[in-house]
Amino acid sequence: MKKRMLGVIDATTYHEDLEELTVHRSLAAVPFAGRYRLIDFVLSNMVNSDIESVAIFPKYQYRSLMDHLGSGKNWDLNRKRDGLFFFPSPLLDSPSKGIGSFNHFAANLDYFYRSKQEYALISNCFTVFNMDFRPVLDRHIMTGCDITVVRQDGRSLEMYLVKTSLLVSLIENRNETGYTCMSDVVTDIHHSYTICNYEYAGLAVMIDSIENYFAASMGLLEPEAWKNIFLRSQPIYTKVKDEPPTRYMKGASAKNSMIANGCMIEGTVENSIISRGVKIGKGSVVKNCIIMQKTQIGENCVLDSVILDKDVKVESGARIEGRHEMPLVIRKGTVQGALMNS
Repeated sequence: MKKRMLGVIDATTYHEDLEELTVHRSLAAVPFAGRYRLIDFVLSNMVNSDIESVAIFPKYQYRSLMDHLGSGKNWDLNRKRDGLFFFPSPLLDSPSKGIGSFNHFAANLDYFYRSKQEYALISNCFTVFNMDFRPVLDRHIMTGCDITVVRQDGRSLEMYLVKTSLLVSLIENRNETGYTCMSDVVTDIHHSYTICNYEYAGLAVMIDSIENYFAASMGLLEPEAWKNIFLRSQPIYTKVKDEPPTRYMKGASAKNSMIANGCMIEGTVENSIISRGVKIGKGSVVKNCIIMQKTQIGENCVLDSVILDKDVKVESGARIEGRHEMPLVIRKGTVQGALMNS
């Protein structure tokens, strides 16, 4: 038990370049790969690494995040002991420069005091990857490090492994040290801690802009990328929704796409990611697009390099085109008609 880890997920991050997708939700709850949310990846990795207690620290627009995670049942975290915990940020909490605000943690110190796990893994909520954290813990213990930073190609993935007792000390002494978060500690040239790096060799994408969100999504259509993220031995869990299989009507065509359940396809879909419950009308062509849940696309529409958020309605005859390097984003719940095209 002493060698087990505590999971801490910082869900307070706000990236201005993702504003179009985070107006109505937190970054952690941004849909990805048709069925998932960004937080599903790190949360599933923690569960697959035998972490049985996970604390999520949200701040902005976290209602949809809480609705998605619920009691944690889909991650086997609905437990009598340990399990899933939510600690929304105090209103007066000042923003930190990195992952894991010590001020935010300080408002919930009882959680850390009560925890039986000797080590704590602190992570961001917006990295798409599939990683077993147990080798990180083994290396951390073997080398006697105070803090281990998970990196890829020399760049920090903003994930830190530390003894829970040291984390508590850093939180309690934050006013004296001036440290606001973990990155403050590891980048301070005057600290007295032993900092180690763990190089992660797998696929990992930190989602911080519309451009790399779109690129990472489209990248999943490549078999090699898919195999690196969705492993049978380490599944990515998400909220289960019981919906019927997708219906492909007469004349429908789908090529090199990910299409979730509950859809009705009458048109053509190519190189696209289609979420649950989407309807694509007869004669419509959807290429290089990300279409989110319950969006309705009418007949004879043309969509290329577009991200349609949830519940968007595209009226028949509309033509909406972005560029692959700069996709066009249509906000949640809006209506796009043929007469709106410029």
